[in-house]
Formats: sequence, C-alpha cells, structure tokens
Amino acid sequence: MNKVNHRYLGSLLLVLISLTGVSASTWQRQRSSSLAWLHAVYFVDHNRGWAVGSRGVVLRTADGGLSWQSIARPTEDVIRDIHFKDALNGWLVCERNVYELKSNSEPRSYLMKTVDGGESWKRASVHGADGRILVRALFREDRGWAFGEGGTLFTTRDSGASWIKLSVPTPYLLLGGTFIDENSGWLVGAGSTILQTTDGGESWQRGRLQTSVNVRFNSTSFVDKRLGWAVGSGGAIYRTTNGGVSWQTQASGVSADLLDVKFLDANEGWAVGAQGTVLHTTNGGFRWTSERSGTSHTLERLFFADRRHGWAVGFGGTIIAYGGAGGAVEAPRLRPR
Repeated sequence: MNKVNHRYLGSLLLVLISLTGVSASTWQRQRSSSLAWLHAVYFVDHNRGWAVGSRGVVLRTADGGLSWQSIARPTEDVIRDIHFKDALNGWLVCERNVYELKSNSEPRSYLMKTVDGGESWKRASVHGADGRILVRALFREDRGWAFGEGGTLFTTRDSGASWIKLSVPTPYLLLGGTFIDENSGWLVGAGSTILQTTDGGESWQRGRLQTSVNVRFNSTSFVDKRLGWAVGSGGAIYRTTNGGVSWQTQASGVSADLLDVKFLDANEGWAVGAQGTVLHTTNGGFRWTSERSGTSHTLERLFFADRRHGWAVGFGGTIIAYGGAGGAVEAPRLRPR
C-alpha cells in the first residue's frame, strides 16, 4: 500500500474518532409516556433505572430508557426522591398534600421502601419529622440520611428500621447533599447554606463563600474529601478544594437556576436546571459550555451510571439521555475496500 493510501486511511480514522466523540456527547429526548413533573431519577446500572414525580408516578426502564413503563403507583402523593442502595433495596421520599391532612400535627412526609427491586413498596414513617417536609434521602450501605424543610435532618444506621434526628446549624430548607463515605458529607440549601461533616452528621461546620451574594443552593457533588462543587439560583456555581471550608465562584455563563450537578472526576462535570439548561465542563469548572438539551422544560435532577450513560428528568414528563444511553446515533463505519 502506498503512502497516499496510508494517509487517506489515517485521515478517515481520525474523522471517525471525531464523529464517535460527537455522537457520544449528545443529549436525546426519551419517550416517557407521562406528563408528570419528574423530580428524581436513579439507575443501578446503565440499563435499569427509575424516574419518579407528581401524583405517585413511578417509571421504570430495563433498557437504558429506550422504553419507559409506568408501574402501579405505590402512593398518590408527590414523590420527591428515589435512591437505591443496590438492585433490590431502594427508598422513596414522599410528600403529602397539605389539604388532605386532618391536623397540623400529622407528618407531611414519609418514606417507602422496597426489598425486591421496586416490585412492591412498604410505607415507613420517620418519627419526629412532624410537619416538616423531607425532600431527599441518601444512603451509604446501612447508613442513611433524610433531610429537608427548616434544617431538618434524620439519620439511620440500620437501613431505615429506625431514624434519629440530628442537630443542624441552619433554619433553612436543605435541598441537596452528598456523602462519599459514612462520615464525610455535605448539605446545601437556601440562605447560602453549605455545611460539611466528618463524623456522619453528628456535627457540622459552615462553609465560607467568596462573595456575600444570597444563593439558594440546590445540589452539590464531590469527587473526594477535598474537591467539590455546589450549584444554585441565578446560574451560581461554587467550587471548593479544601473539603468545603471555603468556596470560590465559577462563571457558568447562564442566569437560569441550576438544580443539579454531577462530577465524574476532578475534570469532567455536568449541571442542569431551568429552561432546559445543560452545562458541561472538562477542566474542573474553569470553563462551562452550554449543551443542546432538546427541551425548554426545567430539568430538575441528573444521574450518571458511568461516564457514557447519563439521564436528566424534569417538568412535563421530560427525560433526556446522554451518550450511549437510549440509543445515541452511531458514527458511520468504514466499509472494506
């Protein structure tokens, strides 16, 4: 084979590699067959996942979102969050309609647990929550945390059989959080709230922001005990390199509220929010670029099963999938010559 043919084939290979990279970085709409406001999404691998939302809607997929099925509703109340510890054991965070309460002392929130991969759900109360709304639940093995309105935080050490109320130094609504192990965790919320713990939530320290702007933080993501990000209202993005002691602003380039953030490593991260906003960074957030989401609806939550498989859900039954999820367009292949 002469040098010209070698160069020709080399050029074609470079084009194909480029096309493959482009196709893998696209977001595509998936058919959910639902108009419910989807508040959360969770996958146990790149095929099996759930999306939950208003009026007890639970959608399930076994093929990465190529098809979504609505299962029998375990409740008629709003489902705020879903979290699976493994393929069988999962939790729902549910919020009751305030107009259906018989008294102010009735609990506004409750949990539901499955031990058979979502085939059945059993209601579980969090004693002491009173009229406070819980919005999120996180689990690390048998340890778990549930949090929400008025700085409310509960923890369990026995997979939810019992819950203990913890003291948190904020009166504000807690909206997002993450734990990278049973001890190291962070919570964020309204009133520029950013809190950090190194003992599983027994004690908390406030993070210092670079600016005095009041931010409603909605989500946080950490890749290790030192490096993390938090996103919130007005396109706010903050970064910490010392475990949450201090935070510095990053330019997002958008003014839309950012509702969720996920970092895959120290460099690559994603954020989603209002108006169908999808942001992407490959250098630790020093530069964020807007990606086409295919929707103008609010995207409330984001989940990545791995670097190539991601989903975001939101208003009007909206589900979008990233990369290899949901049948991304494949790059053309070389034909033998």
